[in-house]
Amino acid sequence: MSDFLEQAAAELNTKMAEGGFDGSAKFAVADLGAIVMDANGARVGDEDADVTLSADADTFQAIFDGELNPTSAFMTGKLTVDGDMGLAMKLAAVLA
Repeated sequence: MSDFLEQAAAELNTKMAEGGFDGSAKFAVADLGAIVMDANGARVGDEDADVTLSADADTFQAIFDGELNPTSAFMTGKLTVDGDMGLAMKLAAVLA
C-alpha cells in the first residue's frame, strides 16, 4: 500500500472533520490506487462512489496542499470527474 495514499487519506479526514460533505467520492490516483471518502471518513479502497476524481499523485497533492484549485485542475485537464458533478463541486468547496 502506498504511503502517499495513507497520507492523503489522513489529510482528507482532517479536512472533512469540519463536515459539509455528504455522499461518497473516490480519488483515483494514477499508478497508485484509490481513496474512498464517505460518511465513515476517508480510507484507502476502491469501492464504488457517487463521483470519481482521477489525477496523478502530484495533482492531488497540490490540491490537498491548497496550491492548486480543484476547479482549475479540472478546467486544465489535470483532473477528470466521472459521476455526480454537483457533488464534485461541493467537494471542491470543502477541499479549498
